[in-house]
Amino acid sequence: MRLILIVLISFLSFEFGFAQSSGTIRGSVVDSLSRKPLLEASVSLLSARDSSLVTFGITDGEGKFVFLKVAEGQYRVLVTYVGYRSRARRVSITKDDLTGDAGTIDLVAQSQTLTEVSVQGEKAPIAVKGDTLEFNAGSFKTRPNAQVEDLLKKLPGVQVDRDGTVTAQGQAVTKVLVDGKPFFGNDPKMATRNLPADIIDKVQLFDQLSEQSAFSGVDDGDRSKTINITTKKDKRKGSFGQQTIGAGPKPGDDARYSGRVSLNRFNNGQQISVLGMANNVNQQGFTAQDLGLGGNFGGAGQGQGGGAGGGGNVIRGGATGGAGNGSGQVGSNAITQSWAAGINYRDGWGKKIDVVSSYNASNTNTLTDQKSRRENVLPNLSTSGTTTPRTDSSFVRNQTNGSDNTNTNQRVNLRLDYRLDSMTTIRVIPSLSWLSSTYSNQSDSRTVNSQGVLANSSTTNYNSTGDGFTGNNSLLLFRKFHKRGRTFSVNWNVALNNQDNAGINRSVNKLSRPISTTTGSGSTGMPDSTGLYTQIINQRNDQQTHSMTNSINVSYTEPLSLRQTLEFHYTLSNNHNTSNRAVNDFNETTSQYDQPNSLLSNRFVNDYVTNRGGLTWQTKRLKYTYALGLDAQQASLRSDNLSRETNLSRTFTNLLPNALFTYNFGKSRTLRLTYRTRINAPSVNQLQPVPNNTNPLNIQLGNAGLQPEYAHTVSLNFNRFEPSTFRNLFALLNVSRTDNKIVNSTTFTPSGAQTTMPVNTNGYYTVNGSLVMGQPIKLGPQKANLSLTTNLTYNRGTSFVNSQSNQAQNWLVGQGASLSSNFVEKLDLNLAGNINLQSAKYSLQPQQNTTFLNQTITFDVYYQLPLNFTFSTDVYFNHYGGNSGSANQSFTLWNATLARQLFKQKQGEIRFQAFDMLNQNRSIVRNVTDTYTEEVQSRVLNRYFMVSFVYNLRRFGAGITPPRDPFSQPGRGDGRGQGGGFRRNG
Repeated sequence: MRLILIVLISFLSFEFGFAQSSGTIRGSVVDSLSRKPLLEASVSLLSARDSSLVTFGITDGEGKFVFLKVAEGQYRVLVTYVGYRSRARRVSITKDDLTGDAGTIDLVAQSQTLTEVSVQGEKAPIAVKGDTLEFNAGSFKTRPNAQVEDLLKKLPGVQVDRDGTVTAQGQAVTKVLVDGKPFFGNDPKMATRNLPADIIDKVQLFDQLSEQSAFSGVDDGDRSKTINITTKKDKRKGSFGQQTIGAGPKPGDDARYSGRVSLNRFNNGQQISVLGMANNVNQQGFTAQDLGLGGNFGGAGQGQGGGAGGGGNVIRGGATGGAGNGSGQVGSNAITQSWAAGINYRDGWGKKIDVVSSYNASNTNTLTDQKSRRENVLPNLSTSGTTTPRTDSSFVRNQTNGSDNTNTNQRVNLRLDYRLDSMTTIRVIPSLSWLSSTYSNQSDSRTVNSQGVLANSSTTNYNSTGDGFTGNNSLLLFRKFHKRGRTFSVNWNVALNNQDNAGINRSVNKLSRPISTTTGSGSTGMPDSTGLYTQIINQRNDQQTHSMTNSINVSYTEPLSLRQTLEFHYTLSNNHNTSNRAVNDFNETTSQYDQPNSLLSNRFVNDYVTNRGGLTWQTKRLKYTYALGLDAQQASLRSDNLSRETNLSRTFTNLLPNALFTYNFGKSRTLRLTYRTRINAPSVNQLQPVPNNTNPLNIQLGNAGLQPEYAHTVSLNFNRFEPSTFRNLFALLNVSRTDNKIVNSTTFTPSGAQTTMPVNTNGYYTVNGSLVMGQPIKLGPQKANLSLTTNLTYNRGTSFVNSQSNQAQNWLVGQGASLSSNFVEKLDLNLAGNINLQSAKYSLQPQQNTTFLNQTITFDVYYQLPLNFTFSTDVYFNHYGGNSGSANQSFTLWNATLARQLFKQKQGEIRFQAFDMLNQNRSIVRNVTDTYTEEVQSRVLNRYFMVSFVYNLRRFGAGITPPRDPFSQPGRGDGRGQGGGFRRNG
């Protein structure tokens, strides 16, 4: 990395050495009639050639402004002020005249007759509108043919990770809307990775309220960080998209290929988008979770697993990101081959109906090849036949694990708004998903005790097939009344989740102690010549899990005064779960799986019914808003074990208070404090009291006596953004306590086998905090954006190991910094670094205490060469250090792309790509729990090369009539989508 930094500094010195002289631009702003100076008017310095933003400021108390260290060139000074028409004036900086005088700029009030030429449609780079931060996309320069993801990287306070995850104001962005409506459901990456940046007019960032809150105006605290992308009006009629096809060799392996197609047809309010992709280089333009990646139903249970209730630390390594193509990668700890296709449709059917729908399908094949080393430090393992407790200092398990997983997924989303009249709206939001999966896993493991003596060994082969269906439908009725603030709404939600899985489990296990026959067949009663007892398992398991949840929510709001509102709400919910697990042992006589294993089989029915009602009192003032609420909930839990003919019935009654306080210090500073309580019911798998021996050395057992969790959470959120200087500060702090926390109780045998069962415990606390600060800085005559991010996580909880209480405390402190800039016209540079310190401490096993340090550096450069060539490269350095010497490792991932732009409009491109040129890419995962520490290394995709052809389609109509804005109708809100015409405080 030292060599990289030296090269970078030398390169920048070379650029700046030939940089032109810098000058100063001055001017003042006054009212055109009174001639009084206008203080705090927004002044933008734009490049005259392409209107890109150079710098930004505001006028002082005398209406004056000044821009220092301005490079030679032609510029426009754009002045905007609330209540006045925008105006621009041309200025220039030359070698002969380094002082650009913009003179006195007269602004005309909106109500006055315009007597001279002014610039229309010009916007300030950043505007604060209520609780929305709005960026003018044209003020942030991006690379040619860039995607929305590249534009977001340029926005202050917004970060995009290597896997495409967007973070804004320190929080993950969970929704990305296009012109106020969903784009391919709720998958943010569908928009950020498949829409071009040059069609974007504005990017709006805000906290989206829930459907109910957006309609009634009573804030329930349920918010999600959302980005709304508004397209340019002249780009709302035409066709655009990007097509890519590429192939190349990979030394010692099959050839690599990648193809993508994105076609969009916009006709004012109607939008049709078609997407498709296929590759074997781990690239994905969709969110993996949305497409069902990452596993089957029931699985082999041979994965490396998270920890028990104390909360485990996970440190992950491995690289993501393609070779300069912005596609990103999924499955950094595996090799994935996939194809996917989808279509998105949006239109208005007449004046009363708005429709947004999408369909996508995908197929992925994921291969994993892993090696792991796990060390357990355990208390009080008694020796058989004695009463004296004995403590083994450790068990060390080495395992190899390989799997082949294929998933086929189909998903349908729909959102339909039907306006019965100006006061009543019906909204229907169904979502359906189908998944088919095949899975095979093979693992071998050996465990030795602290004396190096073999405690157990296992060889397991597991194969399964599964099908699943999930469905969700929300039917909402919104009704306003003539009295302002009086509303009524009903929300009926139905959720279905059905999974069927069939698997064959074959394993041979050897242990140093006699083996119970309750978990398998073919156990031997005597040890072999090595002193080990052998267990042979050959079983078929069939698992059917079905879940249906019905809930209905009724809300009524009544205005007590102009500023005060009282909301009454009631919710009835019924969650019905059934689980049928049938296990059959292999019959040597018939060669069939026809011997039922009653100990491992079970039929289970669970019903969880809740009645919740309460009220919220909200007061709104000019500067602040507060709300106080209290709910009462009665929940009944009934579990019927049909196989054992036993049942359990319980009733829980809780009071659930909540509060919210928001204070606006100014139009760019906001403080929000919330307090929430919630009840979390145990899952059907946690309740089912039968052993799951998919992993014979780690038996999973349910607990029918579990109680629901009761959680208290206090959240503090502070946002500050200064449009005049681009300085931003975002602080977030969450503190929570959970009673009856569901944690794991793990019991080990002297031979190293374990049984895990969920139990309830108290004393679980979590603290999460983040602080994000950003501002422009000067690097010579150029400007760059500097962002600093500090993260803190602390959790404390209690779990049980060998029936003994074990308190765990985990810390994570992280500091990140990023620097991005277009240093000169042709150079785009981004540099980021991050360091995380993680610590885990345990009361029962201090030998398990550990500290890890993880450091990463990311550096990428884009440069426009002569003759329409472009060069881009990115370097990712990762270092792991800690008190475990075997895990102190580092690697560098280096990718590069050389491209030649083609055709008159540069819409074509030939790319020559190299991925992992140093051939060092790897995946390292560290798991730290209350019972073990573990290091997992996986085979990943290493060095390969690819030649690609890219074509960017851009065909837009001329003389376009501005489309009907469906959000500008009376009572239809601010056009930011969620809540449609129901949002009041936009």
